[in-house]
Amino acid sequence: MKICIIGSSGHYHYVLKGLQKNTKIVAIAPGCANEDMTSLKRALRELGIEPKEYEDYQKMLDLEKPDVAVVNSFFGRNPGILFETLQRKIHTFAEKPVATSLEDLEKIKRLYETIKDDVFFTAMFGLRYKAHFLTAKALLDSKEIGEIRLLNTQKSYKLGKRAEFYKKRELYGGTIPWVGIHAIDWINWFTGKKFLSVYAVHSKVCNRDHGELEVTALCNFVLDQEIFASISIDYLRPDKAPTHDDDRVRVVGTQGILELFKNKVIVINDKGENEIALLPERQIFSEFLSQVKGTGFCMVTAQDSILATEIALLARESADTGRVIQICQQ
Repeated sequence: MKICIIGSSGHYHYVLKGLQKNTKIVAIAPGCANEDMTSLKRALRELGIEPKEYEDYQKMLDLEKPDVAVVNSFFGRNPGILFETLQRKIHTFAEKPVATSLEDLEKIKRLYETIKDDVFFTAMFGLRYKAHFLTAKALLDSKEIGEIRLLNTQKSYKLGKRAEFYKKRELYGGTIPWVGIHAIDWINWFTGKKFLSVYAVHSKVCNRDHGELEVTALCNFVLDQEIFASISIDYLRPDKAPTHDDDRVRVVGTQGILELFKNKVIVINDKGENEIALLPERQIFSEFLSQVKGTGFCMVTAQDSILATEIALLARESADTGRVIQICQQ
């Protein structure tokens, strides 16, 4: 199975960790002009992988005819590339968000409806596959804390020195669609309930000369059955913090509370407060390949990827306009 990687600006490491037997990265190319491919090439070299290098990804797709494309360029350019790989009926592993405008997302949705029996694509929601997230999901599905009524989530990152494209909304897409979308996916995955409305805010203040990049944001959602969910997002994690990111989830149920932080899962219920033994970690790209081959299933579907993107873009619209946005989820 031949794999081509387009761009090096996202989470291509999922691909390198999830390669299977009889799969080969045959070629790489930037997704747009001025995209620095250095980090990807270095990571491939360290694994002893030496693919062909192209300057034009369209030429690469024409000549290599890959089974799988990895779309991993500047976030605002990924939707056009994804649309093209799907048009060519190439199975695609795409960086999230899969679109940075509702118009582009609608085009992708319409196209995928016509080819979904022949082609699979998914977004890089690899955090689902971490041991603590898999464990939390299993506990929630088994009703360990009863019925979910409230979720508070957190995404906190170090800002560091970001690439130039982060400074422009056109190329970056916004912090809610780039960072907050993970928590939107968790809320959808954990509850399975429809999103009904969102009110969000975001700010560029104190972004250390990063142009249009928002460094703080809050999102508040109402879900079906009067379940409430929130997301706290920031790029203000101190440089000397022990980890780059700090992901947290607190789920309040009718029979207890589940907390996820520092790669741990804590359950508080009538049995007291207990740290739960973790399930084994899995690899999203490996399961993506199994889905493509027909030997297994990927936990993140194309529909999950589209939904999380739509909700993130509506939350960004709420933050841009200062309005509550009603969500007409199908």
